[in-house]
Amino acid sequence: MNGEDYYIPAAAMAISLAFKLPALRHNWRDPLLRSVVALLTLAGAVFTFAAPPTIAAVNRWTGVVNFSAPLVYCLLTAFSASCLVLMVNWRGGPPERTLRISQRWIIGYFAVIVALVVLFALGETPVERLRDFDTYYANTPYISAMIALYLLAHHVAAVVMVVLCWRWSMQVRGWLRIGLMIIVAGYIFNLAYDATKMSAVTARWFGHNLDDLSTYVAPPLAAVGALVSAMGFVVPLVCQRLSDHWQTWATYRRLGTLWQEVQISAPSGTPSVQMAWWTAGELRVIQRESDIHDGFLHLGPYFDKALRDGAYESAVAEGADPETARAVADAAMVAAAVRARSADPEGKTIGDEVETLLDTADGPRDLLRISHALRHSPVVQAVRQRVAV
Repeated sequence: MNGEDYYIPAAAMAISLAFKLPALRHNWRDPLLRSVVALLTLAGAVFTFAAPPTIAAVNRWTGVVNFSAPLVYCLLTAFSASCLVLMVNWRGGPPERTLRISQRWIIGYFAVIVALVVLFALGETPVERLRDFDTYYANTPYISAMIALYLLAHHVAAVVMVVLCWRWSMQVRGWLRIGLMIIVAGYIFNLAYDATKMSAVTARWFGHNLDDLSTYVAPPLAAVGALVSAMGFVVPLVCQRLSDHWQTWATYRRLGTLWQEVQISAPSGTPSVQMAWWTAGELRVIQRESDIHDGFLHLGPYFDKALRDGAYESAVAEGADPETARAVADAAMVAAAVRARSADPEGKTIGDEVETLLDTADGPRDLLRISHALRHSPVVQAVRQRVAV
């Protein structure tokens, strides 16, 4: 792999990080968000500092031959810890337990990082190696232990992530399950990276040469694994947000029938609220619900409870469940009240004991049922025809 093959994944991580930083600035106390930012930062740093051009530059700037080796190993170890901490925070649970488990992983991998630095300081690496450091120094005292330790730490994190994500994916559904399965696929590539690295290093220990596995096969596996894993962390968050937006706009659209029905009840001269095209869907839904409830207020004097009870019985007789029958009855009462209001230009005065719609305690869900019934219920259509006659 050349420098571009490392810098492209690093750039992808940087772009993802740029999208997360504004959210972190507004909610920096969120441990899950901090974990995501830490993971993306460390993943980008690993690819940046593992690129051969960066390795040569760091060695030259520090004046220490092969200084980049322990630096990359430490970053990779910290990245492994960040993945485990992110998974712990993502899974959730009691805050004390989550914090305790996260601290254990952080302390354990911090000890590994300290050991890597100490082992490098004790060993000798006089020849600069930009691509094959692992196999070239596989039999060097202390350095061989450093190489084995970072590979073991990375392998443990990969195995734990695969097991945790697989078990969790069997307990959830939707976008979260898809994201977890993507993470599992990414860490399978990481396990393949560990296998190729360990095979090449072990071959050196026994006097054989499988250096190509470490030099040419392992790096692409690491790049693919990191990108796929990062996608698995991001997909559930992004797709869930898109799904929420879609649901909001669907709610706004489905409330349209009821909203248009009660508009006639607004007093003449009432100004209509105009929203800019960029207004958030949530605000539009709130405004539409407010308009509907205002309409109910003005239709109150025309609500006929007897008609509502009759429509409820008709809906039940046609096989509707109680919840649907209540929505059909409310819709029929609203439709009849709108016709009565249209036939009364003077309008009745709204008193203190206005008969209002009783079944809207659950908010938008009941209003959606009423709006749907206004458009599709035969009982409501029959009431409209009867009132018109």
